[in-house]
Amino acid sequence: MRRVGSVQQKIPCVFLTEVKEEASRKRDAQHYQVVATETLNPVAVESDVHHALATEKLDGTCCYVSLYRGEPHLWARLDRKPTKQADKRFKKYQYTQKTCKGGFTWNVEEDFRVVPDSWIPARQVQCESGHPVPDEHGHIPGWVPVDNSNKQYCWHASVVDYDTCEALVLRPSDADEAVLEIVSVSLRELMEQTLELIGTNVNGNPYGLGSKRNPLHVLVPHGILRVQNAPAVEFGQLYSWFQDSDAGRVEGIVWHCNDGTLVKVHRHHLGLKWPDDDTFLNSRPVVISVDRIRCDPPNSTNNLFSALSRITGRRFSSVRDVQLDA
Repeated sequence: MRRVGSVQQKIPCVFLTEVKEEASRKRDAQHYQVVATETLNPVAVESDVHHALATEKLDGTCCYVSLYRGEPHLWARLDRKPTKQADKRFKKYQYTQKTCKGGFTWNVEEDFRVVPDSWIPARQVQCESGHPVPDEHGHIPGWVPVDNSNKQYCWHASVVDYDTCEALVLRPSDADEAVLEIVSVSLRELMEQTLELIGTNVNGNPYGLGSKRNPLHVLVPHGILRVQNAPAVEFGQLYSWFQDSDAGRVEGIVWHCNDGTLVKVHRHHLGLKWPDDDTFLNSRPVVISVDRIRCDPPNSTNNLFSALSRITGRRFSSVRDVQLDA
């Protein structure tokens, strides 16, 4: 069974966490909260998180670039989840596991919802007897290729052009890291990378990109937005940074440790609201650098690539202020 993608089944919190029986601030249907304690996670300590690269955690949906039918392709995150009946059995087991003997046994063929034939489990997913093994939450992380035939992934499809093998990417400018740029990048340059799709129709659009009439979506490579002058990895200092610093107006931090381990903290782990007023992403100017010749030929349809190519070279005060031609 082919497996692609470096998405971890779950990036652990930099602190040890505990569950509180209160309504989640992050998920409306979740009747509990996962909150951070003040104790560093041993995983983070062992991976030397104090010398790790701190990067901004973006509020979007995870994507991946890898081959599909021999060509570079964008893949959307699709976790295979259990059926309602299997999920009820699993939750009952979780509730009684302190007194229950033995582990929970899944029948992957019968207990999980049907996924497209092109679906592939992520790389870290273990396999037994040719079947992927669900994680501790009863999910099987994986990917599905993005194309124009599936309306569910229409916003993913808007940021790729398979005719030119290009993707729309938001990243810091090479000339000035404080300035962002929206560029068209070859999918081949993004091979085997994970990225975050953000924009008008993703997760409530906390960054204010585009509009209903002119939606705007972009891909942001994971780890590319560095946190400058990051706070020490200590509960009180992180709490103060998120609450009081302009740079702390982010969803969270992901630390990239030298041994490859990733650990994170989310504002919700610290009991803080998200989004909270404006975001730090919108404090940075952005320049449009989408190639007009490749992306806006005379017979081009009015898609996102051509719309951006018509304003190439323009500078805006933030991504929120990017105005697309109707």
